[in-house]
Amino acid sequence: MPVTSTRLNPGETIVLATHNKGKVPEIAALVEPFGIKVVSAGELGLPEPEETALTFTGNAELKARAAAAAANLPALADDSGLAVTALDGAPGIYSARWAGPTKDFGMAMKKVERELADAEDRSAAFVSALSLAWPDGRIVTVEGRCPGTLTFPARGANGFGYDPIFVPEGHDKTFGEMDKEAKYAISHRTLAFKQLVAKVFA
Repeated sequence: MPVTSTRLNPGETIVLATHNKGKVPEIAALVEPFGIKVVSAGELGLPEPEETALTFTGNAELKARAAAAAANLPALADDSGLAVTALDGAPGIYSARWAGPTKDFGMAMKKVERELADAEDRSAAFVSALSLAWPDGRIVTVEGRCPGTLTFPARGANGFGYDPIFVPEGHDKTFGEMDKEAKYAISHRTLAFKQLVAKVFA
């Protein structure tokens, strides 16, 4: 049987398998230099699949496969979250759920602070799994981690999610205080994307 390619070429269109408006511009900025056109699952009105996997990579693959099948296009999905060492990796894959149905991340950050009230260890990492799936079943999945520490109270109005309480390793500003170019240069999503580039775009 011939080897089936897992490469993307300039001019191709992919679906960003997310309804999270904060993720769309960040991921779109990553693929833009390769001449890839993007449309989000939200723009296409695609349903959001239930995230039933127990890992970031499992959920990324689930979302990518669902979007690829629904749109009949290659689909790129991200599953990411904050993994706090002293909380045994929580909130982890449930990072968005800690924000509740209204996606109130102010509430979620306060919950993290409460859970860490008696903990000395404030280390954490942002984790991103990226999965690119094709309608015919081909799939490529990678994972990136950005280590850092948590700080309270939250600082900065940039970014989204838990960015205002996360200080990446080697820096003194939170993701919420950094401009987007500085954050994108070191983010967990960028680290994962570099691996994806080697597998799909190189």
